[in-house]
Amino acid sequence: MKVFLQLSWFFKQERKAYISGTLILLFVALLQLIPPRVIGIVVDEINRDSFQVADLLKWIAVLVGAGLLMYVLRYYWRIMIFGSSVKLARQLRNQLYEHFTNMSQSFYQRKRIGDLMAHATNDLSAIQQTAGSGVLTLVDSLATGGFVIIAMAATISWKLTLICLLPMPLMAILTSWYGTLLHQRFHKAQEAFSSLNDKTQESISGIKVIKTFGQEKEDIEDFRQLSDDVVQKNVSVAKVDSLFDPTISLIVGISFFLSITFGARYVLMGEITIGELISFTSYLGYLIWPMLAFGWLFNIVERGRASYDRVSQLLAERTEIIDREHALEFVPSGDIEFKIEEFTYPGEKESILRNIQFHLRQGETLGIVGKTGAGKTSLLKLLIREFDAEKGMIVFGGKKIDDYRIKRLREAIGYVPQDHFLFSATIKENIAFAMPTINVEKVHQAASIASIHEDILEFTDGYETVVGERGVSLSGGQKQRISIARALLMDPEVLILDDSLSAVDAKTEESILTALKEERDGKTTIITAHRLSAIQHANLILVLDEGAIVERGTHEHLMEQDGWYKEMYLRQQLEELVEQGG
Repeated sequence: MKVFLQLSWFFKQERKAYISGTLILLFVALLQLIPPRVIGIVVDEINRDSFQVADLLKWIAVLVGAGLLMYVLRYYWRIMIFGSSVKLARQLRNQLYEHFTNMSQSFYQRKRIGDLMAHATNDLSAIQQTAGSGVLTLVDSLATGGFVIIAMAATISWKLTLICLLPMPLMAILTSWYGTLLHQRFHKAQEAFSSLNDKTQESISGIKVIKTFGQEKEDIEDFRQLSDDVVQKNVSVAKVDSLFDPTISLIVGISFFLSITFGARYVLMGEITIGELISFTSYLGYLIWPMLAFGWLFNIVERGRASYDRVSQLLAERTEIIDREHALEFVPSGDIEFKIEEFTYPGEKESILRNIQFHLRQGETLGIVGKTGAGKTSLLKLLIREFDAEKGMIVFGGKKIDDYRIKRLREAIGYVPQDHFLFSATIKENIAFAMPTINVEKVHQAASIASIHEDILEFTDGYETVVGERGVSLSGGQKQRISIARALLMDPEVLILDDSLSAVDAKTEESILTALKEERDGKTTIITAHRLSAIQHANLILVLDEGAIVERGTHEHLMEQDGWYKEMYLRQQLEELVEQGG
């Protein structure tokens, strides 16, 4: 029952609903004692030949009145308790979503998407059931069992009651054992489901790759193995569930046997009447529900406890990237200076960046090039504070970037990542993602600068065309340009294009770069690229190799050196000449 203590904060929060629902439930449990007692009284009056029609009508009225009242009250306590449990699921769901959005990139490198989805679905469902059906079952079974035992002992025979309760300690022992076993097995079942969930999400996302390499059969086989594992784990849970009910039925059967055996004897001895014995056996039948309910309750509670532990562990994780106390509230602008001695990704041993030193004045353009894996994107992630360097600092506008509030820092930076993600929404909504209420003309202007405006107009619905998972398919170049337009709409102090021109042709690239130069006069631009034509106009070009700057300067300066930049530029020019048939 530990989970109820863990959820005590929520029960206090919703105490009015839970207290009201519990009081009504207790009253209903008392009303349930009326029918068996009425039946016993009627039987005894018939045996004494004192039963009249008026008595029959009186007792029928009592039974009908009690039944109608229980019907109405059961509706209200269910609304109160189940309604509160839905609020708990909503509250935890909101906390999880807020937690997901606040966590740094290192969190998502450690976690699988399937696990996170399982937390937000299966685990929350189990917790909701604990706060709803679990509370209901606990109170109802205890109240019903307690009131019935009191009624049996106080109004019929305390000796017969004690005799029939002799098997109950055995039930308590078995329930505790079943509960522990169920918790262990359910936790494993949830882990298996998370793996299956992750596999499903991964396979759907990578279906093009799977089909391209003809790995459908292998992927299906992997899925089946994980699916079989889920079945096996849940069957192991079901085995415990299935064993509990027959055990309870056996214990109840023993109690019934004792009630008939000793009850008949007490009737013959004149200690109780036949009507009282009938009432007693009816009350004993009422005890079947509390006994079975405890089995169901432990099932619900152990599932809820396992799920709440998983969700709590997730919510307990803290992001490494946080605002400092008294962080600056204004949006930064000005020069950018990198003074990074070393940077290593969390959990990794080898450093990614070493001795990165450069100064970029406001309004200048920085080009960053190098081989794949040289550290270009890692350098940019430090500027937007997806990660913090353990040694060194970055200065923006005369202040260290961690002096600013993260929200304000990122308002100053328009970042277009390598992976161009579009939401399942219209093109207009995707471009205006950070500024949903902005004038549509501004959206068109940003799209024009990104050289995507004409392409959009060719779609049947224009800017209202739905893209993303449930929309039309766009080319890689179109996705890149929509992503660029999304960043441009913010009119940021710093625009970062992280290899964001790789999927467009040379003519479109030149058009975009020319428009950027005209529209962003006085504002800083940082471009990483594999195609050197995209950065040859930059005020400063950095060549990275294995996380270090090996060359720096303007295009003209670098072409005077016999380094990687000159070699790569001449090679790309030759390739372009060959493609043009020259």
